[in-house]
Amino acid sequence: MTDRVVKVPDIGEGIAEVELVEWHVAVGDTIVADQVLADLMTDKATVEVPSPVAGRVTARSGNPGDKLAVGGELVRIALEGGTGAAIVATPV
Repeated sequence: MTDRVVKVPDIGEGIAEVELVEWHVAVGDTIVADQVLADLMTDKATVEVPSPVAGRVTARSGNPGDKLAVGGELVRIALEGGTGAAIVATPV
């Protein structure tokens, strides 16, 4: 198994960080592609961040209320086979 790193997406508005509002997954959860991982908030909007891949959550960054840097690690997902690579999720 390899881990895929999902990074905090650039939601736009020229921001450098977002607030983690809520996790929708826990470490150890098996998830499917497009399942919502977390809610992130800027000064103007709250967005849901979907998973770009299916797998098992192996790590999460931060707790609700924490500020996360755009481009920083949001979550790690273990994939069955294949290669791991850092990707930026597209917010919904």
